[in-house]
Amino acid sequence: MRAVVATEPGGPEVLTLTDLPEPVAGPDEVVLDVAATAVNRADTLQRQGKYPPPPGASDVIGLECSGTVSAVGEGVSGWNVGDEACALLAGGGYGEKVAVPAGQLMPVPQGVDLVTAGALPEVACTVWSNVFMVAGLRPGETLLVHGGAGGIGNLAIQLGKALGARVITTAGSEEKLELCRSLGADLAVSYRDQDFVEEVKAATDGHGADVILDNMGAKYLDRNVSALATEGRLVIIGMQGGVKGELNIGKLLAKRGAVIATSLRSRPVEEKSAICAAVVEHVWPLVADGTVRTVVHATVPLAEAARAHRMMESGDHVGKIVLTT
Repeated sequence: MRAVVATEPGGPEVLTLTDLPEPVAGPDEVVLDVAATAVNRADTLQRQGKYPPPPGASDVIGLECSGTVSAVGEGVSGWNVGDEACALLAGGGYGEKVAVPAGQLMPVPQGVDLVTAGALPEVACTVWSNVFMVAGLRPGETLLVHGGAGGIGNLAIQLGKALGARVITTAGSEEKLELCRSLGADLAVSYRDQDFVEEVKAATDGHGADVILDNMGAKYLDRNVSALATEGRLVIIGMQGGVKGELNIGKLLAKRGAVIATSLRSRPVEEKSAICAAVVEHVWPLVADGTVRTVVHATVPLAEAARAHRMMESGDHVGKIVLTT
């Protein structure tokens, strides 16, 4: 099969289309013929040598995909050759075929085409597991989403609104702010021109954000704690703003707040399977009825993965960048 690999750590130019052995379905696994995958920030970090795959995972980049089942391993039930599906992966999406634990396979939501479905698993599982399963966002609470114009941000805005929260988000341009508003954000804050802490306090009459979904890490740590409500939950899922920050314990204690850092890729198959099952139960119906939609910025052939990575790293995109085989 053809697959895109990083020949060495470096820039997008190290991504090379090459031939690799086809994967085989082991026990409790299926093989998908990949129709599409999507570019995630973690993919660019892996390409740079900063985010290696967990033990036993494919060295091929790619954390999600969609496709058609072409082989079913021993012990798998509920899936048959020819079924269309999308999948959460620990690696391997940038290839024509990929082996997937059966529990991480999900049906394509009704009304979504197979290519677009390749952009759903990573963001849906990330948002549902962090905002709802970990942080426990409840109707009537306020959710602050950083980076609302990205794939994760897009979905977090929509799910937060669909499930009864007030949603505030940050973005860096008027075009991106307008997209966030169109997806349901009650308030869209320019991180270039406005202080999100003050904007959150003003919008909530001083209450603050009950849940914050943060992709920046160190750079926003202190300000995020300042923006938290009493008993607020800050969930850190990225480190675009650095890995080491200073935490004012006194400020956190006064708010009885929580700072939680999570990752999805390295979790055991059992945990990821439980997350996928929850996404199918709670998120897919909202996708099927049009309440939640996938924003696709561009669709790029797999052979041009380097161009897609440059697009991702430029920061000019909105929503997801999809790669098609």
